[in-house]
Amino acid sequence: HVTPRKGVLDPQGQAVASGLRSLGFDGVQDARVGKVIDLEIRGVSDEATALEQARKMARELLANEIVEDFEVSVL
Repeated sequence: HVTPRKGVLDPQGQAVASGLRSLGFDGVQDARVGKVIDLEIRGVSDEATALEQARKMARELLANEIVEDFEVSVL
C-alpha cells in the first residue's frame, strides 16, 4: 500500500471526500487516495526474505518516500 504522507497535498483525496459528503456521507472528514501494488515473488522460501525484498522494491521504485509512505505485507 502506497499512500500520500500526512501533510502532503492530496487533491484526489480531497475530491473523494468532497464527493462523498455531497452524496450525504456527512461523517467523511478526510480521504487519502493511494495505490495498492500486488506482487508475486518466486524463488523466495520465507516470509522475512519476501518482506525484505518488497520493502527494497518500494524504496527503490514503487514509492516516492519524499511524499509517500508505504506498508508491505505478505499474504
